Amino acid sequence: MTYQHVTTPFGRRPISLGMLASQQLAGEIRPGEKRPKWKLFRAICEARSLLGVSDRALTVLDALLTFYPEDELSAENGLVVFPSNAQLSIRARGMAPATLRRHLAMLVETGLILRKDSPNGKRYARRGRSGKIDDAYGFSLAPLLSRAHEIEDLAAQIATDREILRATRERLTICRRDIGKLINLAASQGVDQALDHDWEALHQSFRSLVDSIPRLAPVDELATILAKLEELRDHIVNCLKSLAEIEKTSAIESHSERHKQDSNTKIPIEFETASSCTELPSELSAIPVLATSQMDDNPQSSSEKSNQTSLPPMRTKMHGLPLSLVLQACPQIADYGPQGAVSSWRDLSVAATVVRTMLNVTPSAYHRALTVMGPENTATLIACILERAEHIKSAGGYIRDLTNRAEVGKFAIEPMLMALLRARSSPGGEKPAEKRLSS
Repeated sequence: MTYQHVTTPFGRRPISLGMLASQQLAGEIRPGEKRPKWKLFRAICEARSLLGVSDRALTVLDALLTFYPEDELSAENGLVVFPSNAQLSIRARGMAPATLRRHLAMLVETGLILRKDSPNGKRYARRGRSGKIDDAYGFSLAPLLSRAHEIEDLAAQIATDREILRATRERLTICRRDIGKLINLAASQGVDQALDHDWEALHQSFRSLVDSIPRLAPVDELATILAKLEELRDHIVNCLKSLAEIEKTSAIESHSERHKQDSNTKIPIEFETASSCTELPSELSAIPVLATSQMDDNPQSSSEKSNQTSLPPMRTKMHGLPLSLVLQACPQIADYGPQGAVSSWRDLSVAATVVRTMLNVTPSAYHRALTVMGPENTATLIACILERAEHIKSAGGYIRDLTNRAEVGKFAIEPMLMALLRARSSPGGEKPAEKRLSS
């Protein structure tokens, strides 16, 4: 729909620069642009906090959409609805006239609808001899269609932020539980005397971090606290590993020493070899290297073939993998980012949320991948799967299998990413990649 001139409001209502900008934007609908009106309305409800509209204003917008006769918004079918205030109030759950006018003004101010007032301020339509509407005066829904991409991107961003926040809170809860039980274990086993370490100070540090968690915290603040708690947990685990090594060495060198213990013996805790626990680590460990580096179109076969020793679980943070490397290996994911580009890890997560729906990956599989592998690894995995989508029968089952492997330390994202990168840089294009990744 194209506006050839400026439409000013009827009566004493003034026109503003915002109205002019909204009318200009409404005239920039691309030819053939269509959107299912209720699907677009759900996206507006999802992104209402970023759009600046209230729930009551959305009730009025819902009522306006019921007066649009088609299921899809398109310029070819016209985008002006012209209900009276009385009919609009009935469909808005009996909203009072003054309240109705106030929320109509809010929808106009936020640029979701436009007023197209008639010469006398009434809302009506003029039909030609064929019965087709030649011109109509009322409320134009053109801004909804012209801003459809923006609204969908905002809704996807909010959905991604909510899922990342949920996954971060779950990891934070698990980390708090682990630290509390590990400190109780240290106290019950007498680690203070064995290692000459101040566990009371560690417990105080733990409590101060827990007490600093706000009730309604943004994801960035929670991620910072989570990183500190994970660092503290790694430090405690390393100290307990050292105690396990001391007990194991003592049991091997002297069999009689074990018979001197009372019935409440200390059970050695088997962990991988740990570093010294004399000072608090400054960084988390790097992501472990995986023994298997190939993508498999049949995820079940790879798990049956491998009987290797279990490796440490995958870390949930990305270390040393720049975003540019991910985009170089998986360029298709950029088309699904906000405004058709990916410039940050958050943009990649937004794009992964859109692609996840396109690949029919269930929310439960996606949320579990977020919990086990973290948002960055999960977004990178979906970008890799998108590159090989035509060779993977079930993306949801594939992600579930890789998540199970990652949980026991048998999968890391780097080999898969490097295989795609080598395939793109090889002279034969994608054929060598197909052979490597599907074997």
